[in-house]
This record gives sequence, structure tokens and C-alpha cells, in this order.
Amino acid sequence: MSTDLSIYPEDIESIPFAHPGKILDIASGWPSMGTTAGGQTIPFRHFPSERGKHSVLLVGGVHGNETEGIIFLHDFIRKYLTGRDTSPFSFHLWVIPVLNVDGLLAFTRQNANRVDLNRNMNTKDWTSEVAKEKYYPGPHSGSEPETMAMETFLAENKMDYIISLHSWKPMINLNGPAMDFAQKMHEYLDFPIVEDIGYPTPGSLGTYAGWERNIPTITLEFQRGLEHETIFPLAEKGILHSFTVLDQ
Repeated sequence: MSTDLSIYPEDIESIPFAHPGKILDIASGWPSMGTTAGGQTIPFRHFPSERGKHSVLLVGGVHGNETEGIIFLHDFIRKYLTGRDTSPFSFHLWVIPVLNVDGLLAFTRQNANRVDLNRNMNTKDWTSEVAKEKYYPGPHSGSEPETMAMETFLAENKMDYIISLHSWKPMINLNGPAMDFAQKMHEYLDFPIVEDIGYPTPGSLGTYAGWERNIPTITLEFQRGLEHETIFPLAEKGILHSFTVLDQ
């Protein structure tokens, strides 16, 4: 795959879900980590490990209209976690299928308050400046209930590795000390590894967790517009292979 990301279109959109609410059925009965700005519950679940001490977080749907990351995590849950109470891996696994439930249901990047959750985290680089309306960072950092829920979660649970699933142009965007994970992922997923996505992302989860809290974090960007059935087989082996860093 080319490392020249300029060859990929800027304005392509993800393919919407025909019935977005049904995507949440995969997490039916899961606990809630909080409530969205629009009053929706945010499902999450801990799958404890009987074999390991490390903890991994998989989070999808920070942007509700980036269906590629959401469907990957949906299919991951269906294959590896359905019917299980414990982690099938050698580490504790935490899963947030969709952080921005409002955006999923409305097919919008932002939440019900029209805030971009990936510009709203309490980071040192947070700014009220708005480059484009879709990046609106909120009235102040940490203003959104989804952001507060995520920050509380990370304060209460020590993570050793985070993967946040997005879509724009295909890339493995590493945040913080994540190069070992990125290189392992790249062995089976032919996306370029980048530290800089190409434009500022103040208030992002990658900055909050990766650069400011030293948690190895990968923001995995799929190419937008992929057919949903192609996404899980595309990235499954790469993501699984990145987990092997924890066994070293």
C-alpha cells in the first residue's frame, strides 16, 4: 500500500448502516459506562483473563459516521467474545463497541451536542479554535458526558494498550510508545505507520492516552467507503498479531 496518503480522496463517506440501532444488539445486556449527550447508554464490558496481567482496550465509534471501525469491532465481538465471560486472550480485554452512540444512530461524526468527541478530551493542546464545523471541540475540554465517561474509565482502569478504530485514509497512527505494536500490526496489515496524521488533532484520545499518559495507543484508520463485509478479514490478523507484544 502506498505511503503517499494524498492519493486517497478527502471527501469520501463511509457506507451507512441500514439499521444502525441493531449494531448495538451485539452488546445487549452489557453494563453501561455512562450516558451520552442524547440520553443513550454507552455499553462496555470487561473480559477478565485467567492467564495474564496486562489490559487492552478496544474502542469503536468515537466518530459515529465512521462505520468501518464500528463494524470491525462488531465482528470481532461476534467471533471472539459472544457467549464468553472471560478473555480468550492472554490479557484482560475491555471493549467499548461504540462510544458515540448518538452519532451512530444519526450517522454523524459528532454527538447530540454537535461536538467532535475526538477534539474534546482534557489535553494540554486542547483549543477552542474550530478549523471546520465538523471538528467543533465543545465549549470547553471535557464538556461532553461521553468524554467524561472515557476519562473516568481510564483513571479507574490501567491500560497497557489501546486501539481506537476510525476511518479516513488507511494508516496505523501510533500515539505514545506504540511503535512495537504498530510494527507487529503492519506485518499483517499493509497500512503505513505514521506518527502524524497530517493535520492537528487537539483534544484527541490518542494525545490524551498515548502522548500525555504514556499508554501505547494506536488510532487505526480504515479507508472510508469500504464494503462492510471486507473490513474484519482485512485487519483481523494484524490486530491479533499486535497483541503478541504483550507476551514478550
